[in-house]
Amino acid sequence: MKARTYPFYFAGGALALYLIFFVIPSIMGIFYAFTDWNSYSTEVNFIGLNNFRTIFSSGAGQNYLHFIRNTIIFTITTIFLKTAIALGLALLLTGGIKRLSYFHRVVMYLPAVLPILVVSLVFKSILNPATGLLNTFLRNIGLDFLAQRWLVDIHLALPSVIAVDTWRGVGYIMVILIAGLMAIPDEYYEAASIDGASGLDSFWHITIPLLMPVLTVTTVLNLLYGLKVFDIVFVLTNGGPGRATDTVYTAIFDEFSKGRYGMATTLSTLLFFIMIILGYFVIRLMHRETEG
Repeated sequence: MKARTYPFYFAGGALALYLIFFVIPSIMGIFYAFTDWNSYSTEVNFIGLNNFRTIFSSGAGQNYLHFIRNTIIFTITTIFLKTAIALGLALLLTGGIKRLSYFHRVVMYLPAVLPILVVSLVFKSILNPATGLLNTFLRNIGLDFLAQRWLVDIHLALPSVIAVDTWRGVGYIMVILIAGLMAIPDEYYEAASIDGASGLDSFWHITIPLLMPVLTVTTVLNLLYGLKVFDIVFVLTNGGPGRATDTVYTAIFDEFSKGRYGMATTLSTLLFFIMIILGYFVIRLMHRETEG
């Protein structure tokens, strides 16, 4: 009997805290998504799916759909860029570049250690169209035509935020992929070489299949981060210009700051279900690729 209750006895406190500070607030948040809860009234009325209709309707809901679109674009693009660049760096640092490989790994990983606030403030200064380091450098070397209004142009603001986030996060994904590559036995590559397989054949038929579980982990991590992105957007552009870089979480912050708590919890609930659905299908898809 003691052997059965011993693990639960020590896990009970953590489970209670998790229940009180996560599960119960989450359930309450889902409930308030169906209400008109706001700071302008002391009454909280159940309004059913009205908040969701507002989000998906053609009138005021167009802005909300734009925020969802920005979030999805940011998530998909950063997943692709971080994975592709990190995989290339991981392959170089485990096979192509041997000298000072540990030093290079530290340098590549360093941006991931820096606080997002610090990275955002530094790049906000670098990308300043008038006095920023990037445009100043381009003008000094005679490439004035490449100098752009990076964070204040409606067409360049979101790509600029994506580029900064990719620079910061690629080292973290690289370290995970390096661990996955080092776990692949060298015997597989030696056997493939004896059979006459090229380096590209080994990459597609050995590296990628055996690395798929690790790629699944990194993809899900990037997916969850991308859908919840807030701080780097808030500091770099504050959702501008013209709300061109607003994401779901910046919209949630804006709704809460305006006292529209019901709509804010609706957006949060919608994003929660989007994360569950996308995460489920990503895991299923990549698990199927692993089995295949």
